[in-house]
Amino acid sequence: MPTYDYFCPTNGRVVSAFHSMSVRPDNWGELCEIASIELGETEREAPVQRQLGTGIVMARRPDQLTGFGGGSCCGTDGCGD
Repeated sequence: MPTYDYFCPTNGRVVSAFHSMSVRPDNWGELCEIASIELGETEREAPVQRQLGTGIVMARRPDQLTGFGGGSCCGTDGCGD
């Protein structure tokens, strides 16, 4: 599942939320539920905007990772060499 960043123009906060691609929170209350954070003083219905980006995809097992972590992205000791 990917991690997405959302911006709330009402309170100026950016919040990262880990959820499936089919989930699309429209307001601060939905985002707080998904991200497991408190509403604070911001109204539940305050709109949120998903930020541009690719999101971060988390693999379920380390052997599902390709190009991340313990090796290099191009399969050699130095990319671009």
